[in-house]
Amino acid sequence: MRDLQGRHIVLGLTGGVACYKSAELVRRLIDHGATVDVVMTESACRFITPVTFQALSGRTVYTDLWDNRMANNMAHIDLTRAADVVLVAPATADFMGKLANGLADDLLTTLCMASPRDILVAPAMNREMWLAPATQRNASQLREDRVQILGPAEGSQACGEVGDGRMLEPHELLAAVIAYFQPKPLAGSRVLITAGPTCEPIDPVRVITNRSSGKTGYALAQAAYEYGATVQLVSGPTALACPPGVERIPVQTAVQMRDAVMQRVDDADIFIAVAAVADWRVENQSSEKLKKKDGQPPALHFVQNPDILAEVAARPDAPWCVGFAAETTLDPEMAQEKRRRKGVPMLIGNLAQHVMDADHTTVELFDDEGMINLGSGEKLEIARRIVQEIAQRYVRPH
Repeated sequence: MRDLQGRHIVLGLTGGVACYKSAELVRRLIDHGATVDVVMTESACRFITPVTFQALSGRTVYTDLWDNRMANNMAHIDLTRAADVVLVAPATADFMGKLANGLADDLLTTLCMASPRDILVAPAMNREMWLAPATQRNASQLREDRVQILGPAEGSQACGEVGDGRMLEPHELLAAVIAYFQPKPLAGSRVLITAGPTCEPIDPVRVITNRSSGKTGYALAQAAYEYGATVQLVSGPTALACPPGVERIPVQTAVQMRDAVMQRVDDADIFIAVAAVADWRVENQSSEKLKKKDGQPPALHFVQNPDILAEVAARPDAPWCVGFAAETTLDPEMAQEKRRRKGVPMLIGNLAQHVMDADHTTVELFDDEGMINLGSGEKLEIARRIVQEIAQRYVRPH
């Protein structure tokens, strides 16, 4: 998906070893359709060359406030007037201090001061520098000035220390830029989502599970985050990376998923039950690996798992609930009956044999008004359509 098609981004680089990540970021932004103008400070040029970014962006790279390649010799004005947003990545403590205090002594700081566009900054520095009172004061001032601070992340640093201060990875910054351009109908809302399969143990080796990959649930988590929500994702075992900006709570079994949901549902405004939860679990699971005995299969006794969606929806203080029905035959009357039985205002239906572990999906929406065909597409595209429909129907409590 070319989520940034037609968008014009000014990418500023300040002096830090994380400049190497910005090269990949340029490529990712362009792959998603953006036009990228790169502005580098003198210190940034000591870590990576302007030639690299000229080759990657296919555009002139600007490093000097007095650059006369523009007809009016005002790169700090012209670059932002053509841009949709300014992103500074990496942003050093020095740059953040200048921006917070209105100091402009080079092209990038002057450009930011003169910009009518929003500014996003991705800090990159040593953990002690990030935690220094002066840096935290500057960060607080930038937030007050409506500068959006992306990160930083926690992890190993070039100096050999470990802690907060790492610049976000290119895919995380890309996700943040895409999210910036999305509408924010769920701003201030808290969304709780279940995703993926559950695994019900038979013995320490064997489990009963299903073909769910979690892709739809993860796409919905990303879409809800893009649309401004705070998102918690209770996930069964999948190989998927957690969407940037989303908190993931990993679980294995249906009972664990139920417990994780109930621990968090009091703080949720919207609950979206996407996970393909096993209907039954083995009551007599073995603590040792079951052996073959004369070719006879073991006698397994099943008990029903909790119905997480119905339990949440039945609460007197229930969040606004959305259910999913992955069926092999999707009958509208049966889907509406299931929605009413669960006690939820919205149900999303699809054909399991076509969508499980696939990258594309086709869904139908069922509510009190009837059925709406939301069409086919990549799962993230469809997830955004679903979140738009939720946002239109969800009424925030006063």
